[in-house]
Amino acid sequence: MSAARFRPGLLIEKACENSGLDDFGDGTTWRDGLDRVCDSLASSQARLNDLGVEIALMDIDRALTSRLQIIDWRNRHPDIAAAPVERPIFIVGQPRTGTTILFDLLAQDPELRPPLTWEVDNPFPVPAPDTYDTDPRIASTQAALEMSEQIVPGLLTHHPMGALVGQECVRIVAGEFCSMIFPTQYRMPDYYRWLLYDADHCPAYRYHRIFLQHLQSGVGGQWLLKSPAHLWQLDALLAEYPDALIVQTHRDPLNVISSVSALIHHLRGMASDESSIPDCAAQSREQIVVGLECAMTMRDSGVVPAEQVIDVHFRDFMRDPFETIRALYRRLGRELSPIAEQRMRNHLAAHPGDHGGNRYRWADTGLNASEVREQVRAYQQRYDIPDEPLR
Repeated sequence: MSAARFRPGLLIEKACENSGLDDFGDGTTWRDGLDRVCDSLASSQARLNDLGVEIALMDIDRALTSRLQIIDWRNRHPDIAAAPVERPIFIVGQPRTGTTILFDLLAQDPELRPPLTWEVDNPFPVPAPDTYDTDPRIASTQAALEMSEQIVPGLLTHHPMGALVGQECVRIVAGEFCSMIFPTQYRMPDYYRWLLYDADHCPAYRYHRIFLQHLQSGVGGQWLLKSPAHLWQLDALLAEYPDALIVQTHRDPLNVISSVSALIHHLRGMASDESSIPDCAAQSREQIVVGLECAMTMRDSGVVPAEQVIDVHFRDFMRDPFETIRALYRRLGRELSPIAEQRMRNHLAAHPGDHGGNRYRWADTGLNASEVREQVRAYQQRYDIPDEPLR
């Protein structure tokens, strides 16, 4: 029976046995998160198929093993804990609002340091400067991504990924088991509502710092980070990184909801035969409405200092990406070097995108457009976001 395979104690024991380690670091919040993840995946709510069970177990094992290895390396090299993470740049905003292409373009700047997929998924041993572009983990990570594409054709079209592409922070905080990565990949209604309303995210951001300190002990630089999930937790983010610079992207939330619903449906197709776009849309609507309201409250109350946040409108970025980037660099107090700009232009030419194509339609969501529009109207008025024609 698959439920028995999601026993937390059994999974912990396996990770410890395979790694030869047993120290998961200070605190116990990760264990509460693990229990919740396992409970949700073992329940009928998750609707996992046989392959989904195996994938979910591998995700949990990777998170546990990485945590064990990072804590062990940190214990053996205590100077890592004293290393600062200075003025990290976080790209936040609703999903599907240009966060990924903006992140990928800024990552072309040699002065910025994004966490790459291969090192996030396989953080031990610590990445080394002389093999950073040739590490054998790159090939193995890329092979795993390409296998995912074979299982779910079109996956990489919906959400381009690569071993040498920057990875989102939700993958990093998976090791605290307080991460939106889980209810995005799997149907976990109880878990996602716990994340949204009840979870304490401060320990997840502490683990996030531990992870960055681990990676930068091998290859350093000013961190460039990205995840729409930060939008929900700006107060916890700034409690851990008080000097962080935040870039918030903006777009009509209705097209965001339909786009991200199609994406989540596609992602879940690898682990379940019973996903539906309306089910994904109901979750996406709740998350986005709550997230936008939380972010507005934190910004308007001063929890997020105005001088530390920069707004980028999707429509402006699509119209002239480099004027937007130059304005962003001025606000960041950075110089856009000719080398960085050329690398960005080369990347954009190689990855023009299709702006969504026909991959999503509002009609597929099953949601009432007028009701949702009313729920996000205050956000649109606050940031001067025009209604877009619904796809």
